[in-house]
Amino acid sequence: MEDLAYKVMVGLEIHVQLCTRTKMFCGCALGFGEDANSRVCPVCLGMPGVLPVMNKEAVEYAVLAALALNCEIAEFTKWDRKSYYYPDLPKNYQISQYDLPLGANGFIEIASGSGQTKRIRITRAHLEEDAGKNLHTAGDFSQVDLNRTGTPLLEIVTEPDMSSAAEVRALAVELQRMVRYLGVSEADMQKGHMRFEPNINLVVTKDGAEYKTPIVEVKNLNSFRALERSVDFEIGRQLGEFAETGETMQMGNKSTRGWDDAKEVTVLQREKEEAHDYRYFPEPDLVPVELKGRWLKDVRAGLCELPLKKQMRFVSEYGLSEYDAGVLTAERSTAEFFDEAVKAGGDAKRVCNVLTQVGLKLANEKDCSIVELGIESEGVAQLCGMVEAGDISASASAQVFEQMAETGKKPDVLARELNLIQKSDAGELEAIVNKVLAENAQAVEDVAGGGKKSKKARGFLLGQVMQKTEGQANPKVVSEILDSKLG
Repeated sequence: MEDLAYKVMVGLEIHVQLCTRTKMFCGCALGFGEDANSRVCPVCLGMPGVLPVMNKEAVEYAVLAALALNCEIAEFTKWDRKSYYYPDLPKNYQISQYDLPLGANGFIEIASGSGQTKRIRITRAHLEEDAGKNLHTAGDFSQVDLNRTGTPLLEIVTEPDMSSAAEVRALAVELQRMVRYLGVSEADMQKGHMRFEPNINLVVTKDGAEYKTPIVEVKNLNSFRALERSVDFEIGRQLGEFAETGETMQMGNKSTRGWDDAKEVTVLQREKEEAHDYRYFPEPDLVPVELKGRWLKDVRAGLCELPLKKQMRFVSEYGLSEYDAGVLTAERSTAEFFDEAVKAGGDAKRVCNVLTQVGLKLANEKDCSIVELGIESEGVAQLCGMVEAGDISASASAQVFEQMAETGKKPDVLARELNLIQKSDAGELEAIVNKVLAENAQAVEDVAGGGKKSKKARGFLLGQVMQKTEGQANPKVVSEILDSKLG
């Protein structure tokens, strides 16, 4: 294959299930893993003569997400019927939004390394109902589960502003964090709450001219891994196909492909329908939506500090590494708990260490969040202050933290009960140091001799002091006494 220069262009369509209690246009309860076709009614089954009723909460969740995406919010919008036949679409049309989406012309920022961000434009964010699910596991026939039919679905469409598979993954991760922070979706991809469809093509430079390869849409990806790998594969496939055939966007239709996770390849499905193929027309059974004034103001009040901004603030304000800030801001409740502990007087880096190294591990074992452990942020601040003051060691703080979760007691009380208070009395420790030095003349001689043995011998002496005090000596104070005696 000839060596061709090229640029990657990827836009992303993201479907996000909203975590309302009921479906978009009927009163059926939403639930995952229920018996097939047990969460359905005449409305979501598309029976003759039934009428849909709009779920107000779903509209508010969709608008809140659109606001977080910096979209312009339409004061007037309507519902449209998107017609197509598929076994899991009982009405043979989907209630959606076509020319008047709830949100448009927004943007989302993703981290691009070294504290920088890249802005990805949002074309539109509109609300629709989900389809059902076809099942192909029963043998040589298919089954249809319509429990998911009618679930509120927010579709977000970006401009083709991403230039690598890594950027596509970064946007997907950031969007997942965002909708979880806002509380509009659980965004659990294993349950199908988020699905991704990248639209990929290349701008290839050959003999001084630029050519665009036909756009390929990869359908229904439900993991970050599949999303990133499918984009990477498709970049290589399109480049190879262009080198072999020279086919361009003007010559080839847009097509859809599926992702074979086992073989890690995309597989051709069909040529893509255009908008007119769906025969959009206004939904006659639903009134338009006018979102303005007090209603819009109330929805806007639900906005919070978004995860990427919070992450960057933790780096700039608290001096955390980008990695640690990313770990702390993965969940809103953890990030806010950290913020509260620091504002209560805890050293930021010490609080970070306690939460990331002990708190998250304990929370994972108990299958809950840090906040659900029942520890107060003021207690974490006090615990970190005890470590900073030398009252307890850093390793002992882990034991105290775990007992705080178990008993609800304050850290100073637990440190005394567990006999973890460090000895910092210089006079008492000096007597112990003198005894250790007298008992270990060879080690003292090795320290004085310098060279490779010196550091090892000094560590040995420090260890002997810690052993004699049953680990309760303050290592910093002991180290200072050894320095004064050994030079």
